[in-house]
Amino acid sequence: MIPGAASPILFFDGECNLCNGLVQFILKRDRKKIFFFSPLQSAAGKEAAAKALSTGSRNADSFILYYNGIYYSHSSAALYVFRLLGGLWPLLFAGMIFPRFLRDSIYNMISRNRYKWFGKRDSCMAPTPDVMSRFLP
Repeated sequence: MIPGAASPILFFDGECNLCNGLVQFILKRDRKKIFFFSPLQSAAGKEAAAKALSTGSRNADSFILYYNGIYYSHSSAALYVFRLLGGLWPLLFAGMIFPRFLRDSIYNMISRNRYKWFGKRDSCMAPTPDVMSRFLP
């Protein structure tokens, strides 16, 4: 299945345990199955990182959300993911009221230390057969 134009695609660091944990978190809570995923190490992920950088992202090495033709990175990407999840998770989108430099400084601190704090895999995660159709080749 190829995602439609309105389907959010989350590009993540496939070697990062924190990022892989976030993908698992989303898979469990995405009841409408709107999210698609691709590791940044894939061809699609490398292309997304290049496009995100060309649209003004300072660094796109851990987490990019592509949604409605826009590449979101850093804290904005994380907050938009919560906005798109069902239930009470969209309430976290209220974090957008904080200035981006403040949100991104916290995000960047976590991103810089993600391997040290959460560990690193030798290779990207392999999706299970039940969610394989939600991962881009």
